[in-house]
Amino acid sequence: MATTMKHETPTSMAPAIAAATPAHALRPVVDYELLFDCVHCGLCLEACPTYVITRAEVDSPRGRIYLMKSLADGSLTLDADAVRHLDLCLECRGCETACPSGVHYGKLIEQSRVYVERNYRRGLAERLRNRVINAIFPYPARMRVLLAPVRLAERAGLRPLMRRLAPSAMRDWLDLIPPLTPRKPAPHSPGDAATVAADAPSAVVHHGCVAQVLTDAENWNTERALAAVGYRVAHLARTQCCGALDLHNGNLERAREFARANVREFEQSGADAIVSAASGCAAVFAGYGELLKDDRELAAAAARVAGRVSDLSSLMVARGHRFTHEFRATVTYHDSCHLAHGLGVRDAPRAILRAIPGVNLIEMAESDLCCGSAGSYNLTEPAMARALVGRKAGNIAATGADYVVLGNPGCELQIAAELRRRGARTRVIHLADFLALAAGANPSRTDGTAPAV
Repeated sequence: MATTMKHETPTSMAPAIAAATPAHALRPVVDYELLFDCVHCGLCLEACPTYVITRAEVDSPRGRIYLMKSLADGSLTLDADAVRHLDLCLECRGCETACPSGVHYGKLIEQSRVYVERNYRRGLAERLRNRVINAIFPYPARMRVLLAPVRLAERAGLRPLMRRLAPSAMRDWLDLIPPLTPRKPAPHSPGDAATVAADAPSAVVHHGCVAQVLTDAENWNTERALAAVGYRVAHLARTQCCGALDLHNGNLERAREFARANVREFEQSGADAIVSAASGCAAVFAGYGELLKDDRELAAAAARVAGRVSDLSSLMVARGHRFTHEFRATVTYHDSCHLAHGLGVRDAPRAILRAIPGVNLIEMAESDLCCGSAGSYNLTEPAMARALVGRKAGNIAATGADYVVLGNPGCELQIAAELRRRGARTRVIHLADFLALAAGANPSRTDGTAPAV
């Protein structure tokens, strides 16, 4: 399958990798001293999705660190080969979990991409594609306009025809779009919070940008689950993109603009806990302290916000919630990268699933290996993304599960598309939606009557 994908190390890079490193950086590629945390042990290799597929050293974290050093010390030119290997990284941070030396690889790859975007001119097609993604995805209103033709085709029963007539590249994009006809559940009524104590801890759910357009039920079901276990649910006056897309693509200044807006909103909400149904967004919020550390006005507030970031499963476990409804199902769990590797949350979602009477949790192989979604990665690197999701789908099928539960909408859309292509019966579902389903509510219902879990 994916192991047939060939991606060899360019011969022009070999001397650079072997070259001695000077005592200082000649180019501002990354925080140079951080590179020396890597002891080149190689324990990160099998945790790296791209290395698992290509078996090329330069497509591993260790290889990319060599590449960053070579760029920084001037022994390697920033050419198409170097950019290609940096682009192919998913920023899943699986290597950080595996690393015994505490290498800050996520920070290094983000810094290197800022350098690339400022110093390398991409081809016209790449520039146009990236401009479209950056101009549309962080803005829900623009997303809705873009998806209007798909919505109309779906209502007319013509979406299958649209897919058949679309070019192959467009079909991959269409496959990622879930059904668009269900409406979001109604917001909480005042009665929903009647049983929550006035002195109970509060939580606010950031509804995201793409998530509020494609998977908004997950946001509302997250709020319902939090209210059901005794949290006072606060709401943001305004929702801005978290900035993840820009951080991944080297657009540091706009990422900071989004971060400043969100920090102000989170502070104004006064919430004790900050939650996102998208684990990638939550991991970015947790990094706001570092991102805005030099901001004179908001550095302290950003650090406070970062310290209040949590996730649905951890907050539910902290409240010691007991489930009373039985729901018979065999499930497996996919570790969304930034929930597992960015926030370190692995046990809490599994504890929640095991606590539901009737649920049989079966672990899948490589549960924490990236599915290939990674923000917009499945649009910019479709071949690698398809190889990874194919591997993930095979591991899911081996469990025989009725449901694969996860904590990130991007993973949900990516895996669901692959399972549909395979005609698999396993349903992909966010943890918040699964809790609503297990409690007796269909998470796609439009009347907003999901009962408490």
